[in-house]
Amino acid sequence: MKRTSYLTATFGVVLSALSLSVVGCKKDEPPPPLPSAAPSAEPAPVLAIEPIAEPVVDAAAPVKQGTGTARPAASLSACCAALMQNAASAPEPTATYMKQAAATCSSLAEQGKDKASIIGILQAALRGAGLPAACR
Repeated sequence: MKRTSYLTATFGVVLSALSLSVVGCKKDEPPPPLPSAAPSAEPAPVLAIEPIAEPVVDAAAPVKQGTGTARPAASLSACCAALMQNAASAPEPTATYMKQAAATCSSLAEQGKDKASIIGILQAALRGAGLPAACR
């Protein structure tokens, strides 16, 4: 009989512990909703894309060979500097696009690329943002 009362007591303790753990737990409340962003009174600026005029190549004109110095033209360095300056005051993500375009401009200008080929690459890098006047 001793053995039966020991098992009954042990079973009672285990059953009590289980019932307390099931009944005593409270469900977590869901977190409060996140605050919504306040609407901006000022509309987002619309950026215009201007087409680039392609240079007309005369078939009779001799093709000028590069000198191999790979120095950036003054107009390209001014364009790269203007891109970096405009990036400082532009809103995100336009500022990031302008900084990337300025770095690309500097790199291509250092390689001695001509302005016509660089402008197309810069417009693609700007993703719709306008080019500064120094790049035209």
